[in-house]
Amino acid sequence: MFTKILIANRGEIACRIITTAKKLGIRTVALYSDADKAARHVAMADEAFYIGASAPSESYLKGELILAIAQKAGAEAIHPGYGFLSENAPFARQCEVAGIRFIGPSSAAIEAMGSKSAAKIIMSNAQVPLVPGYHGDDQSDAVLISNANDIGFPLLIKAAFGGGGKGMRIVEHAAQLNSAIDSARREASSSFGNDKLLIERYLREPRHVEVQVFADTFGNTIYLGDRDCSIQRRHQKVVEEAPAPGLSAELKAQMGQAAVAAAKAINYVGAGTVEFLLGSDNRFYFMEMNTRLQVEHPVTEMITGQDLVHWQLLVASGQPLPLTQEQVQIRGHAFEARIYAEDPHNHFLPASGKLEFLREPKLSPNVRIDSGVREHDVISNFYDPMIAKLIVWDESRPRALQRLAHALESYHIAGLKHNVEFLTKIATHPEFAAANFSTDFIERFGDDLLTQVEDDNHHAQALACAALYQVLARKQAQTLNKTATDPHSPWNIGNGFRINSHGVHTIVLLDDANHLQQLRVNEQQDGYQLVIQDKVYELTGTLSGQHLLAEINGHKMQLAFSQVGDDFTLFLATGSHHFKAVQRQVHEQKINAEDKLKAPMNGTIAAHLVAAGDTVVAGQGLLVMEAMKMEYTITAPFDGTVSAFFYAKGELVKDGSLLVELRPADLVQSAELTLTEPASAKAQEA
Repeated sequence: MFTKILIANRGEIACRIITTAKKLGIRTVALYSDADKAARHVAMADEAFYIGASAPSESYLKGELILAIAQKAGAEAIHPGYGFLSENAPFARQCEVAGIRFIGPSSAAIEAMGSKSAAKIIMSNAQVPLVPGYHGDDQSDAVLISNANDIGFPLLIKAAFGGGGKGMRIVEHAAQLNSAIDSARREASSSFGNDKLLIERYLREPRHVEVQVFADTFGNTIYLGDRDCSIQRRHQKVVEEAPAPGLSAELKAQMGQAAVAAAKAINYVGAGTVEFLLGSDNRFYFMEMNTRLQVEHPVTEMITGQDLVHWQLLVASGQPLPLTQEQVQIRGHAFEARIYAEDPHNHFLPASGKLEFLREPKLSPNVRIDSGVREHDVISNFYDPMIAKLIVWDESRPRALQRLAHALESYHIAGLKHNVEFLTKIATHPEFAAANFSTDFIERFGDDLLTQVEDDNHHAQALACAALYQVLARKQAQTLNKTATDPHSPWNIGNGFRINSHGVHTIVLLDDANHLQQLRVNEQQDGYQLVIQDKVYELTGTLSGQHLLAEINGHKMQLAFSQVGDDFTLFLATGSHHFKAVQRQVHEQKINAEDKLKAPMNGTIAAHLVAAGDTVVAGQGLLVMEAMKMEYTITAPFDGTVSAFFYAKGELVKDGSLLVELRPADLVQSAELTLTEPASAKAQEA
């Protein structure tokens, strides 16, 4: 076994490799770019070397420099992870020449699978099923019709030169064939100046099913079950599961044997994945072979109980596979959901920024998280925007799916756009639960998955929680700002008590939909009261760490929250709700005027704590009164600016006398300005 390896990668997969290496007592060397100087994988490794600027072409793709660093560090092998140089035949060949083990297949095997057309020839020779088709030069009607009948229906006639759907016809039955050929030819000639056609079997609503293979240098090649990766957006996998549901034992064996044949055809060594398209008729066809460890390998690990990175290290160090095909056991069901920084509601565009808040589901034998980031890390726009992979396992698919949905509901992220709620909708969709899906699942059920329609009751509950949170946060801040010498003074009680007044908290919030929400929270003896759309909400609660313990009309709940400046996010069972506090002001309803403070009793002005013109925050001390040998601090009931003091130090005042005038902090000039401001901020972020 190796004593030191270099990991030519970053992020989640680098951390994953380091974790296994540490268990095996193997020292690890990490690489980092400008963007990754403080990255998690750098902190986890035994040592790390600077590789260059943030762009991959100037760092993680610099093969010669990486090889030189490996030699300098004394690494015996290089693990490429996935992406970057993992399927780069020239780099694998450089490692071979330098005598440093490339933890993966040979450069020849990578090269053989690198060309899709050449790969299909190799697979055809190895009798691995391919999508039936005719791509010949003989374009006579007789030859086309003969091949079409051999291929079978439904089939697809396509223009050999061109695209955009022109010159393309789906043929369901033999009776449609002649007219389809004629019309496709005419359109192809008109659109592209060439009427050559090709014919392929048309796969209706195919599934993406792949098989994990492993081979060693002793001629042993096995498969470790299958995976379904049909849930994709922009042709990239989003949710994967193992084993693939709904496949008979016979079909699984056929696919596994075909995958092994594919690996043996190119003398494959190491971990590889053979991807197939599976038609609705249960016929499968070779698509491609990935000559590396797949992103979704954890679901295979969960159902086999094997560490595939460990297997890679064993095979690369010249040892045989740990198991024979007969010893491989599949148990239970596993799902993987890829947590991405992206905006599902804007064509899944990648997002970047700081992870201001990150709370992951509780880990257990059933719940695993593979991640390369921590709270407050930055998701860079230079690399794949993956935050983490959430993997769950249980004895059956329904139970595993239930675990996935629950884990996603407790995955809390704030600071940037993400896809957690989108993934939750997939996990709870009835068609997904029924395993009724194909590669067009997201497109087919996009309205269900992407439409942002919120139940009025849920929205009102979120507003009530937001209002309660704001009030409690202010009181917490007020407590921290106390300056009175007498902590038992009624002016320092945080329950809303005021002489000659009842506390009314005015909360103005901007929600995710850019709607301005103005809420008035009335303090009561045992809590607060709020009215939303004519419905009364009785509120009580406390803040505990990063959690709000709330009771809304008798419904008790505990929810996490994140606050950065005036922006805050509440994580309810119904999803995350983001707000911006555009006004933080507590009004006091008094006998003469809301915005003026009066003496609660006869006394003497002992001190001014601020000066006229000063800006103060709610709860900040303004002046101190002395009465009955006790001091009372008059505090600001809301944010504002001190306009004037009406009594100097030492002057006597009577009960009810106006002591100070406080001008409220300027509200946003108009609702229109308030609503357009976040859009401007978003434009700057973009």
